[in-house]
Amino acid sequence: MDDVLRRGGGIAEHVEAWRSIDKRRRELQAALDTMRQERNAANERMSKLDKKSAEFTEARDKLKELSGNIKRDEAELAKAEADAELKLLELPNAPHASTPDGTSEADNPVLHVWGEKPTYEFAPKPHWEVGEKLGILDFEAGVRIAGARFTVLRDGASKLTRALINFMLDTHTSHGYTEVWPPAVVRRAALRGTGQLPKFEADLFKLQIPVGPDHDPDHDLFLSPTAEVQVTNLFMDQILEAEALPQYLTAYSACFRAEAGASGKDTRGLIRQHQFDKVELVKLVAPESSAQELEALREDAERILQRLELHYRVVTLCTGDMGFAAAKTYDLEVWLPGQDTFREISSCSNFEAFQARRAKIRYRPAAGDKPRPLHTLNGSGIAVGRTVVAILEQYQQADGSVVIPEVLRPYLGGLERLVPRSQ
Repeated sequence: MDDVLRRGGGIAEHVEAWRSIDKRRRELQAALDTMRQERNAANERMSKLDKKSAEFTEARDKLKELSGNIKRDEAELAKAEADAELKLLELPNAPHASTPDGTSEADNPVLHVWGEKPTYEFAPKPHWEVGEKLGILDFEAGVRIAGARFTVLRDGASKLTRALINFMLDTHTSHGYTEVWPPAVVRRAALRGTGQLPKFEADLFKLQIPVGPDHDPDHDLFLSPTAEVQVTNLFMDQILEAEALPQYLTAYSACFRAEAGASGKDTRGLIRQHQFDKVELVKLVAPESSAQELEALREDAERILQRLELHYRVVTLCTGDMGFAAAKTYDLEVWLPGQDTFREISSCSNFEAFQARRAKIRYRPAAGDKPRPLHTLNGSGIAVGRTVVAILEQYQQADGSVVIPEVLRPYLGGLERLVPRSQ
């Protein structure tokens, strides 16, 4: 196992902890098998003894002791099985052979760059300054209503967001994806299937719904952190026939994340919000095609940025920077001139069989074949809020106005630019 596991702090120790628990589990199982055989033999022997004899009494007492030992070890086995399963659920996916080695984002190689950096005859401003001058980003109202990391989008920003969602969905559905509109609330089992639980529970918004004394934690409900969860789990506990593959699905959803580990990061603007909008792409495919499907998925996400004429680059994530569930990931990073940096706007990943095993999503390669896990992929197609950010920064003008990308104008009634309130 060690040679294919991702490198990173604590992973080797985690594997050893699982091995220790699993060893004890196997020992308990073997002991129980032996004791159960002894119990069966004792029952058969007692059935032939005189119930009034001393021999029967002695055999009965030994059987009672044996049954007690079995009950004790069964309880310990159940705990060991639960502990072993939890340890396995907390292990990350193994990287694909083509995933580059590395320890941080500094080791992510650039795959390619699209377009040229826009040039300005003025010092470009960050989007929060552009948006506040336009009167379309209301950070103070967001705080009053919901607290930090929430923002009210007004007028042009609200319309631009709606236009982007429709544009993205129209683009993807015209390129082979089927649109779905899932619930924004998900069960614990769905989050476990796609890999957010149990490891990342602190980053989720859990709903506090009154429950009875016999509440099953598996029935807990959470606000979805990404439509990847709902759309992938459309097929939870199902067996698909080969002709049903591939499945290409797209969905818009509001997403919610606690950003538990983001204290002090990106406190200004729209980059790291508790609530944000995203259009998601999900694929379920046969294992032999998933590597090629990842390249196509990346191109589908890139198409959005290209049609919007936004300068960006693509990086391949190294083993030390890749997400927990992924085997290989590309990040699309859009240029933000007001911040003089590239920022992630889409992440496209191949999870291979990792999610399918957890969510019990299988397919039958041919009639009569034994079902086996398929491969799942997903990518942002793309993050709507960060696209608003990129448009406000890349398309800003010296007079404070922002030009609307040409492809979006039909969605905005022909509007060509956002203009400051003073104008």
